[in-house]
Amino acid sequence: MAKSIAGARYGDTGYSYTMSLIQGKHKAAVLYCLMEYEPVRFNEMRRYLGGIADKTLSANLRELERDGLVARREYLQISPKVEYSLTELGASLMQVLDQLCLWGEQPRPR
Repeated sequence: MAKSIAGARYGDTGYSYTMSLIQGKHKAAVLYCLMEYEPVRFNEMRRYLGGIADKTLSANLRELERDGLVARREYLQISPKVEYSLTELGASLMQVLDQLCLWGEQPRPR
């Protein structure tokens, strides 16, 4: 039986919710960086991503933290240190991002 689009709303889908968490130019890259190298300090991540402004990276990290995907750990010491890592929820999303990586590594017909 075919699904009917009448009354359906994209905003009510799980796909829409997931994309709302990782949409934007850098969020998926930030999550990928943490998946591969966590914990990561801010400047390390900025260098890894290349070409991202401090303000943009900070905003992305704050949003990912607000959404429960990234944890921020601050060390109170002389020369303050902050590290970022994935939360349990963020780590569960890595299965999806890992599949994107595998798909991207497949040879393509030209």
